[in-house]
Amino acid sequence: MARPTFSQKVKYEKELKRDLAAEVVATPGGEKIFSCLQCGTCGSACPVSVYMDYTPRRLIGMVREGFKDEVITSFAIWLCASCYECTVRCPAGIRVTEVMYALKRIAIREGIYPRHFPVPVLAKEFIEMLKGTGRNNEFWLVLRVLLKTAPMKLLTSWPLGLRLWRRGRMCLTASRIPKAANADLLRILDSIESQGAGERHTAAPGSSPLARDEQPACGPPAKAA
Repeated sequence: MARPTFSQKVKYEKELKRDLAAEVVATPGGEKIFSCLQCGTCGSACPVSVYMDYTPRRLIGMVREGFKDEVITSFAIWLCASCYECTVRCPAGIRVTEVMYALKRIAIREGIYPRHFPVPVLAKEFIEMLKGTGRNNEFWLVLRVLLKTAPMKLLTSWPLGLRLWRRGRMCLTASRIPKAANADLLRILDSIESQGAGERHTAAPGSSPLARDEQPACGPPAKAA
């Protein structure tokens, strides 16, 4: 007869991590989490809450009380559809969607997310692409995400990609913004990433604004008349 296994169901005060709430409050959009009424309006308005392990209401309550491990490892934060229905309907004016984004950033930073789930991989690859070139290229972004999440899908996705390329809807050539503009962009991204730690970085005086350079031609070369 197999021995019964027991797991701890109660979390003690010393095991809670109160710094999670402070970090979310310091994030733009998370300032009002302690005004949450726990009414459940966000969960009832959310179109995907039925698939979540924790509803938005429960997540906010757990953030406030310091249940960091349960919040960061939950699947709910990756299911958020970013429809902002919860934000619109919240009677306390809490920007619930921004709270979800803040929790996603914390999970990505600490490396706690579903390994083959495309949402966190897409977020990481998108930011890395912005840091490298200053622009998003759909072809290379989708390719990177599929290679890391579902490489076999490339065998069935290439016909769609070919059609998009032929119609000029997808560029194979990655473009870059000017170096001065890229430096400004990196400062902005670094400032956003350091907000949770209370750091603030300002752009250097006299730096040039983000400029637009000439876009590369998309699709096959045009036929001569």
